[in-house]
Amino acid sequence: MADFSVGARRLAGLSARALGWPPDIFWNATPEDLALSLGTHDPAVAPPSRAEIAAMMERDRNGR
Repeated sequence: MADFSVGARRLAGLSARALGWPPDIFWNATPEDLALSLGTHDPAVAPPSRAEIAAMMERDRNGR
């Protein structure tokens, strides 16, 4: 879980500095919203599907 919190803090700070986003906008944005806003979206790389997210959540449940 530490990896998520470190990454989330880094991205929240970046979105605040680069985009002027307050925390509520950052936390309500999707990863794709953030990528598009920062100009880092690569249309060749698809975001994970619902099934892939569910599998990750199951695999990483309870920090395991």
